[in-house]
Amino acid sequence: MSMWKGNADAQNGDQLEPEVPREDGASGRVSRRSYEASRHSVEEPTERTRLLDRPRPPPNADGYLNPDDPAVSPYNLWTVRAMRYLTILFLIVTFLWWILLLVSIFVSPPGMHSRGSGFFDFAYTCLTLGNLLVVTIFFVVPAKGLRITTAIIALFLAVDVILILAVPRLRLEEGWVGIASAVWALVMSIWCIATDRVVAYGKREEEERLTGREESRRTLKEWLAVLAAVVLTVVFIVIVVLMTATLTIRSIDAGLKMYGDRVLVDGDKYAVHLACVGNKNTTSGDQVTTILLEAGENPLEYDLEHWAYAAYKNETIDRYCYWDRPGYAWSDNAPSPHSAGMSADALSEALARSGEEGPWILVSAGTGSIVSRIFSSRHLKQVTGLLLIDPLHEDLLHRLSSPSRGFLLWAWGTISPLGTVRLAGALFKGRTSADRVYGRNAYQSGKFIKAQLQENLVADSLSKNEVVSARSIQSADTPLAIVSSGIECRRDAEWERKQKDLTLLTDNLVSWEVVKKTPHEVWKTLAGREQMERSLAKLVKAAEKEKKRKDKSA
Repeated sequence: MSMWKGNADAQNGDQLEPEVPREDGASGRVSRRSYEASRHSVEEPTERTRLLDRPRPPPNADGYLNPDDPAVSPYNLWTVRAMRYLTILFLIVTFLWWILLLVSIFVSPPGMHSRGSGFFDFAYTCLTLGNLLVVTIFFVVPAKGLRITTAIIALFLAVDVILILAVPRLRLEEGWVGIASAVWALVMSIWCIATDRVVAYGKREEEERLTGREESRRTLKEWLAVLAAVVLTVVFIVIVVLMTATLTIRSIDAGLKMYGDRVLVDGDKYAVHLACVGNKNTTSGDQVTTILLEAGENPLEYDLEHWAYAAYKNETIDRYCYWDRPGYAWSDNAPSPHSAGMSADALSEALARSGEEGPWILVSAGTGSIVSRIFSSRHLKQVTGLLLIDPLHEDLLHRLSSPSRGFLLWAWGTISPLGTVRLAGALFKGRTSADRVYGRNAYQSGKFIKAQLQENLVADSLSKNEVVSARSIQSADTPLAIVSSGIECRRDAEWERKQKDLTLLTDNLVSWEVVKKTPHEVWKTLAGREQMERSLAKLVKAAEKEKKRKDKSA
């Protein structure tokens, strides 16, 4: 006999009655509604309850399920389940790539060094993570608005990929890591659009199959989910638009002409910019002494090159060469970590590959004096003089390596692909490519920030050890001249003491001048520039005198 049977009450809405035991032990029949209510109160579902095992509202009179039935789900389709599993897999792969890129900013894994800053590929990966997280979190709440915003993101990413591949300089700086990150971001954006579309199709199909119609209503929770997803993707649109604009600016700047050449160094891992002005030899065929310039905290073209050219025109010097340290102006970024000694070695290799042999008089400023001193100790025979302009002492390198400075540099580098300051300067302040590459706005570029971050990471460890060793082997008879900032010496007593200590680098001090009312960048005042040129003239004469003395003794 069937468990259910009809009775007279069925016509009143209670249809069939199951035979169930009563609380007093007797058997009897109750209405189906009462039975379902009692069953639901006993078997409360949990998150571990299988979907199809959960208690459901009774079918409608036409035999279809209620739209609120948990069984009405797009997860019933294997294509939807497969796409969710794949989305989670892509999310995990992207997260692992994100970690690898984060580590490579500080320590470059073998084969993953790019000549650019590495911040653009990191930004693309962050954007990909965001897209995949939105799709994963709001997977069963598809929305047309979400597909439209994600399609806009994909469009701009496609423009970015085209820009990177079409502009040789961008392609060289980003390397395979940057290209792969941009392409992956584009592919994942298209995947997110396809996933949302498939889920929407599956949801509609299952609703029509199980309930007889497509559900057009949304609960408040679903509307909030759609709103959150659309807002997040709109934020992603703003980010990718700014990144595209920054790439466009970089494409324009790539066409800026430079004087000199880019020379590959360190096993052709990256290139540095090197330029020389003047003839190597005199009319009699003798080699002239070349002034080798080393920048301070900014690209040399913005700081010292104009002063050196004026000294060349004034015939104070016969010839000078200058270069850009890795990450500055037209030079590529070096692999991380990168110390001052590594910069000195890169300079040595660039000079050798360009056929430059010296003799050299080194002129350096600020932090660049650390590189010059290391270079001098490794080329004792070729270096015939040292001019240090308000130089940084090795005992003060800790000021460059503070954790707070490092964190700020990393944070500034992370948002540098947005280029908000650069874009505002180009649109509203008339900033040119020269300003951005080596001028007043060079500090805003990702390459420059990466170079500063590399300096911060090793300033008080590797770089300090290298310069301390350089001091111990520096030739004692090398002519030395120092020009110090009067403002810095008056403001900072420790700076003044360390300036005085640097006069003891060699036993052949030509001059030490503290120029009043001059900042750390001594050349920014007329008095500073004039004193620098006078000190350089004295140094050139002292170097010639020392050379003659050595020739006689030989």
